Amino acid sequence: MTLEDEIRQASEQFYASLNRLINGDHEPMLEVWAHGTDVSTMNPRGRVNVGWEQVRAGWERAAQSLSDGQVSVEDLVVIPLADQVAYTLGREHGQVKFEGEPVKIDWRVTTIYRHEHGGWKVVHNHTDVSPTMVEGLVRTD
Repeated sequence: MTLEDEIRQASEQFYASLNRLINGDHEPMLEVWAHGTDVSTMNPRGRVNVGWEQVRAGWERAAQSLSDGQVSVEDLVVIPLADQVAYTLGREHGQVKFEGEPVKIDWRVTTIYRHEHGGWKVVHNHTDVSPTMVEGLVRTD
């Protein structure tokens, strides 16, 4: 299996976990992430989370506010940086209910992976900001 194949497989695991999270089960998402202080997210709600505790809490919040959805990545580009680090670029498409309201998913995404403990783990995920989700966040915070 090539490095690119390994990263594509890690990306498939990330999206399988994301789809489980969208439908209420955040546990698989916690398994695909590295758990260090150097992990981070920039999510569609406009929030930045740095360090495993913030990232974990962000995914748990997402599982509580999202439902009835599905997301996939298209036009995935894999960029290996070294034997232990690579990133992907793509476009996420799908739909989800956020706080009970339907939201169309159509945004750009970058995910960085690091090889550790015998497998590839996510260390950073960045999506475009969703104005609908930011607006909902303002209403609920």
